[in-house]
Amino acid sequence: MCGIAGVYSRKETSPVEVETLTNMLDVIRHRGPDGTGIYRDERVGLGSVRLSIIDLAGGDQPIGNEDGSLWIVYNGEVFNYVELRPELEKRGHHFTTNTDTEVILHLYEDEGPACLQRLNGQYALAIWDARKGTIFLARDRVGIRPLFYSLQSERLIFGSEIKSILASGHMHAAIDLQALREVFTYWSPQSPHSIFQGIQELPPGHYLLLGEGKEPLIRRYWNMDFAAEEPARPAGEYLDELEALLIDATRIRLRADVPVGAYLSGGLDSSLTTAMIRGYNHNRLDTFSISFSDPGFDESPFQRQMAEALGTDHHVVYCTHQDIGEAFPDVIWHTETPILRTAPVPMYLLSRLVREHQFKVVMTGEGADEFLAGYDIFKEMKIRRFWAQAPESPLRPKLLARLYPDISGMNASRAFLAGFFKKDLGQTDSPYYSHLIRWKNTARTWRFLKDVPAGDLANLPVEMLPLSLPADYRAWLPLSQAQFLEVTTFLSPYLLSSQGDRMAMANSVEGRYPFLDYRVIEFCNRLPPEMKMPVLVEKWLLKQLGKKYLPERIWQRTKRPYRAPIHRSFFPPKALDYVEELLSEEAVRQTGLFEPRAVTKLVQKACAVSDNGGPGLSEVEDMALVGILSTQLVDRLFVRASERHAAPAPSSHLKIIDRLKPSPTGQRPNER
Repeated sequence: MCGIAGVYSRKETSPVEVETLTNMLDVIRHRGPDGTGIYRDERVGLGSVRLSIIDLAGGDQPIGNEDGSLWIVYNGEVFNYVELRPELEKRGHHFTTNTDTEVILHLYEDEGPACLQRLNGQYALAIWDARKGTIFLARDRVGIRPLFYSLQSERLIFGSEIKSILASGHMHAAIDLQALREVFTYWSPQSPHSIFQGIQELPPGHYLLLGEGKEPLIRRYWNMDFAAEEPARPAGEYLDELEALLIDATRIRLRADVPVGAYLSGGLDSSLTTAMIRGYNHNRLDTFSISFSDPGFDESPFQRQMAEALGTDHHVVYCTHQDIGEAFPDVIWHTETPILRTAPVPMYLLSRLVREHQFKVVMTGEGADEFLAGYDIFKEMKIRRFWAQAPESPLRPKLLARLYPDISGMNASRAFLAGFFKKDLGQTDSPYYSHLIRWKNTARTWRFLKDVPAGDLANLPVEMLPLSLPADYRAWLPLSQAQFLEVTTFLSPYLLSSQGDRMAMANSVEGRYPFLDYRVIEFCNRLPPEMKMPVLVEKWLLKQLGKKYLPERIWQRTKRPYRAPIHRSFFPPKALDYVEELLSEEAVRQTGLFEPRAVTKLVQKACAVSDNGGPGLSEVEDMALVGILSTQLVDRLFVRASERHAAPAPSSHLKIIDRLKPSPTGQRPNER
């Protein structure tokens, strides 16, 4: 696991300065504190900061092929490199390391971009072909690892994080108002957008190829396909296949030259992956979880039960409201984008706990809810479609009481629930039916944005969603459509980014995800819907597997979404100093992104809640509060850059590969 950065000149100009590359790497050293490597010639500069996990002594990057015509920098893991390497050796390739990085390089040398179809892993990479003069960027299938770029008239600048691109000195940060609206609708900028003008994200499952004098080729190499449904088979056959796939996905993700721990939330998904790890690890196994001081969010009894059942050495980070509020600015430095929830903050504190216990790798359970139908949004869609067949029925809306059993007071008013979910009930022909009601509800936060036309507030412009639906999307079953939207608009840009990669790598920790093995995904996408959610039972097939591995109390649990406290974290009981400053009417006016009076009223209401226990903030108000505060922090940290985080001290282990042509004096520029 590493962080990468680079600059590619679209035509031969002056070489990239070493100082430019080191500046780009210094700001992402949290991703790789174990070493630094640089390659450069007349056209390209590549850089890597390394978190050493495989081949600790010999895996420094950049890595070249046998004749030095190809060079790679790479962030991530390809777990099937063990199986791929003997094939490449038979073809005549010679290896100088024991890394997966070198396997990718030789595979690309033989197969070009088609090699991506052979890789099972989580990665973002850049390969420079000195013979052809091309730069190749690629990202894993579902976007576990990030990759951003800025394509300018003279150059391509790229990096694992946006701050690398800004540190190149070739760009100034400016908020993209379209992307900000996307945050306040879908919870994050939608790929390929980033929150900053002129900086794009390479979408999941895509690669970019750029050569001199050519337009960039950006192509999708993988997409989710729900169309290839199989004839129905006995449930036992599906169960056996799922078990075999998950066992193998877990097994290959244990490949590391350092110890591997596990996150243990107390839910079905992480408990099952941890139990499967136990099948391969009969020695010490360390598990990590979050406990909340607020009982409305705490799941520690279930975590303790699983840790005891599996005999793990269990470690807990205890998270208070104050902890969340105080760590929030650091979290936004790492997300580099506004967020609408505080949920990333405890994940940041959890990864810090992991690192304090000298672990670099943890297994985690993300992906099961998306691909095996574990979320309430899939139940919402099913109930609403059933209700839409008889919209005047007094009985069908009563099914809504089956939703959100974990959120106190949610079912207190059946009339409210029925009124909320009846909106746009009959629009079942919409390709976005499952998510429209959610998006419209979140978009109510637009009233805090400055200069939003009244018409836009009344009607969510779905056309602003930069999402290309598959050609046969409308032929898919409703559950499949809903799963596609959830993965594309939420899992990849938010859960795996702001809440996933960024929070773990902030503390130099790599997360691994057995449920996001592409073989598991493709299997789940072929399942009949009754194997995922018969009636309103979420993750049915996974629960059947849970019976074999887990205590009954765990596998029978109703899905409880991971959440964290919001307004009380920033007003305990009065506003934290930075909150008071950034949400002041003057500060909001200076930023120019929000309506100052509307923000002031929101702050006053939050203060009233803390002062006298007044009515709590609504869900939309909570989202708006976090969204506004995080945007103000993004503006301060990146646009105005008045409060920069200090980068760690440069690594003492610096590798520079200089392939510059000698000058007439025989000395290379900047030779050291």
